Amino acid sequence: MSSTTTSQDAPSTKSGASTTAVIVTALALFSMFFGAGNLIFPPMLAVQSGDNFWPAIIGFLGTGALLPVLAVIAIALSGANVRDLAQRAGSVFGVVFPVLAYLSIGAFYALPRTGAVSFETAITPLFGWEGLFASGAFNLVFFGVALAVSWNPNTIMEKLGKFLTPALVILLIIMITVSVTKWDSTPVEPAEAYADAPLTAGLLEGYLTMDSIAALAFSIVVISTLRYRGFPEGKAVVNGTILAGVGAGVMLALIYLGLGSIGRILPNAAEFENGAALLAEASNLTMGTAGQIIFSAIVLLACLTTAVGLITATAEYFSEQFPGSYKVWAIIFTIASMAMATQGLEFVITIAAPVIVFLYPPAIALIFATLIEPAFRSRTRFTWAFFLPIWVATAWSAIETFISQGWGATALSPLVTWAPLQAEGLGWVVPVSVAFIIGLAIDLARPRTPMAIGTNETVDGEVVTV
Repeated sequence: MSSTTTSQDAPSTKSGASTTAVIVTALALFSMFFGAGNLIFPPMLAVQSGDNFWPAIIGFLGTGALLPVLAVIAIALSGANVRDLAQRAGSVFGVVFPVLAYLSIGAFYALPRTGAVSFETAITPLFGWEGLFASGAFNLVFFGVALAVSWNPNTIMEKLGKFLTPALVILLIIMITVSVTKWDSTPVEPAEAYADAPLTAGLLEGYLTMDSIAALAFSIVVISTLRYRGFPEGKAVVNGTILAGVGAGVMLALIYLGLGSIGRILPNAAEFENGAALLAEASNLTMGTAGQIIFSAIVLLACLTTAVGLITATAEYFSEQFPGSYKVWAIIFTIASMAMATQGLEFVITIAAPVIVFLYPPAIALIFATLIEPAFRSRTRFTWAFFLPIWVATAWSAIETFISQGWGATALSPLVTWAPLQAEGLGWVVPVSVAFIIGLAIDLARPRTPMAIGTNETVDGEVVTV
């Protein structure tokens, strides 16, 4: 067996330049993850969890910070994009899942949400602008700027990592530091959702950031950027991608803890209906008008950097898989998102909620199957250990989505209510785990089929030729 890489002639990077590139990429990846939802969920979790803050925030960090990092690592180790990875669960899943994933983080939900949240959370409270015309005018400017920054995908990470992300992080640090040094925490009773199972409630709250699905898409941008910066194919790109993912995850965790601390200590925090209003009040109480401006700037930067990342990732994927250039797809997704965002946040959520509920279980099953496979590579290559758990997760998720929409709920409910953790929204975990064990047993029991001479297989990011 001989080992070759697809770009042996790629320019080498000096150690210092490589380190700088990874740091800049990690900063940029953090900003792509950190949108409006990431900003407003932690403080409300702190309010609702009360005395159970620590198990709740640990659960939130599990799905809001750790799981996205694992998704980045899975893509890096597999050496494949989302479609190549998903096709291991069958050709139908390989086509449908990536398209739904990219549309959910693109024009169907996350991308228009950046514009809608920016207007409703940052612009309306500061300037008092409301109505369809004002929303349309703002979103025209907002998405126009996002498209301009996204125009050259090779320079996205540099633009975000060197300029926009540092500004965002500095503003976040100012708001968090001023708030946590002004007040002291006062213990409160947890809300019902966090009273008995705060860890599980935190896990479910972390789902809502959608970063686990976004990480599957953003990884392509990270890998492309590192290649553009001269990282050789194989271990250099794999290690650089993993380091950037871990760096972004650590930053997310630290910021989440800081934002959660604001929710714990703000006087009368329980009076607020959402995290945006809570943080706006915290900024106003600590810094007055300057605080309001800082909070609006944080929201705008957080949403803008996420919008740039989403446009880039979705346009790159669709230009690779379907007819049309990167710029054509970028324009299409920008216009579609601008139109949806103009209709308001509630409209966006109504359209996208069923798709989001459906995607998470199969996405998590895909991530973990990819991460576990290297431990068994000497004995087998996963086939059924991919196929069975991912399709069980898909079927279970489809049933739950139908029930949530009221489609055949009476007939379908008995199919899922028996499962442990179903009441906590994690009923799929046990069936999917059992399916994985069965699939793994089948894979281990059958002889490994020798690969044909001259075929390639990706091992830890290296293209290996047999």
